Amino acid sequence: MKRRKRTMIKKMTKYSFVVFHREVEDFLRNLQKIGVVDVTRQKRAIDSYSMEKFEEIAQYNAAVNNLGKLRDEALKNKVEIPAEKPYAEDYLAFYKESLALKETLKSRIYTLKGEYAAALPWGTFTEKNFADIEALGYKPYFYCVSAQRYQKEWEEQYPVHIFNEYEGKVYFAILMEGENKPELKLQEIAFPEVPADVLAAELAGCEKAFEETSANLLALTNCIDDLKTTKDELFGNLDLYLANGGSQKKADETIVIFEAFAPTEIDPQVVEFLENNNVYYLSEAAKPEDNPPIKLKNNFFAKLYEPIGELYMLPKYGELDLTVFFAPFYMLFFGLCLGDMGYGLVLIIAGLAVNFAVKAYANYGKLIAWLGLGAVIMPALNGTVFGAKLYDFIPMPTSITDLFFNDMQMFWFAILFGIFQIIFARMIQSVYAFVKGNWNLGFSALGWAICIAWATLAYASSEASFPYPAWVNYIALGGLALILFFSSDAKNPLVRVFKGVTSLYDSTGVFGDVLSYIRLFGLGTSGGILGFVVNSIAMNLSEIPYAGWFFMGLMLVVGHIFVLLLSCLGAFVHPLRLTFIEFYKNAGFEGGGRAYNPLKKGNE
Repeated sequence: MKRRKRTMIKKMTKYSFVVFHREVEDFLRNLQKIGVVDVTRQKRAIDSYSMEKFEEIAQYNAAVNNLGKLRDEALKNKVEIPAEKPYAEDYLAFYKESLALKETLKSRIYTLKGEYAAALPWGTFTEKNFADIEALGYKPYFYCVSAQRYQKEWEEQYPVHIFNEYEGKVYFAILMEGENKPELKLQEIAFPEVPADVLAAELAGCEKAFEETSANLLALTNCIDDLKTTKDELFGNLDLYLANGGSQKKADETIVIFEAFAPTEIDPQVVEFLENNNVYYLSEAAKPEDNPPIKLKNNFFAKLYEPIGELYMLPKYGELDLTVFFAPFYMLFFGLCLGDMGYGLVLIIAGLAVNFAVKAYANYGKLIAWLGLGAVIMPALNGTVFGAKLYDFIPMPTSITDLFFNDMQMFWFAILFGIFQIIFARMIQSVYAFVKGNWNLGFSALGWAICIAWATLAYASSEASFPYPAWVNYIALGGLALILFFSSDAKNPLVRVFKGVTSLYDSTGVFGDVLSYIRLFGLGTSGGILGFVVNSIAMNLSEIPYAGWFFMGLMLVVGHIFVLLLSCLGAFVHPLRLTFIEFYKNAGFEGGGRAYNPLKKGNE
């Protein structure tokens, strides 16, 4: 089974369709209901020639749609479809003739059935029968009564001829001389002009012709592809004609050409709408060069971070969406910058409150709660709670307190965490390049990831006497070789090596990226210091006679709220920079996509 490539970007289908200008408003109003984004709209004037071709295209489109529905219905009802195409020089003309004939026959069969039902009780007769009666000077009057109401006395008063007794009724005629009329309190009825046997023969002929015509239409379903081909050729010729300025400009006769995109998952809904509205359209899988809109597809956690990624730019179509990769880093970076478990707990409570109390902003509430969780996890490394150390007010044994990081350890942790993100980003770039078949970029990015990891290990070994196996150096040489030989796609090996050597200058950029992560330590430490200052001032205020406890409490609440807001600002902004510059750059992110903006009510 072929594995589906996941890019976290929903697949799009590109639609192109043509609408006559008088129908645009209704078309767009209906289009709003299915959420198709309008990309471009072109209005083109048409002359009599292009108008004729446009109507011809519409006829082909209607034929294709109707025959497609006929085929689907036949397959659903298990009706056999003729294997051969019908013999016809012009399939569209044959379709129109067959369809018109079928409708005519359908109407005629309905009429004949009614006439036959009315004529059947009177039996068979000929025009000669009535001609003979008239020659004798008689005029017939026709009646129909129930068998209970029929009176034998009428036969004694008048010359009565009973045609038939049918379904409890008596059908009879009274013959009168000259202009005389029977003196009966009965409603005279019309006598059928055509006898039942003649109508039955005609009905059988019409039903047979109807079946033959239906079979011809079913056989035409084998010609759908031929009709589509002709339709596309006509549209291409018309488009070329209009593009070359072949039509005369007429403001009252125009067509509107739309290009739209919709998620592939709703293709059946879009196609059904277009076919029901008898709109000519073309559809194909969207390609990156079409610049389709971007609709991200992420899990419940990464989806919360989509608004953060959109602050920079969306990935272009066909590119890897990095939201799911930067989301956990951003949460933890936020926690490092905030630098206080107490503040993290406040954010969790506030985020959950927003999530449950304000449904319109529930996702933002969840995001705040997750960021708060990051602000509980990361400051737990050094035990900072509301500007104090956890072990200052909770008794702990030395074996536990020694596990908390001091400032220098937090400094190196921030740098190592940043290096890990850079290596992770390079690996993402490498794997995605391999998936796309870009082997040079894939091997080069892999080489950089190996060399960065080795350089980190080598520096740690030199500073902290941290030994590592000698074979690691050979892996590093392999990584260096990947950089030297795969940083360029040149066929000349000397050129490849030369460009590989020059690409090593990028190591200065990597070093600069690593240093950028020091801000994680700096912001976290400054937040902790500000919290400590608030606590110190509050403790001094507590010494004020009588009202000291009030001022201390006020200072703690107001001061920590101020520090929380100030720290949140830095904790939000600086991880953005690390994500959009350091992480995105090392992951090879290009971006430039535009957001999926489905046509909604109120859109122009």
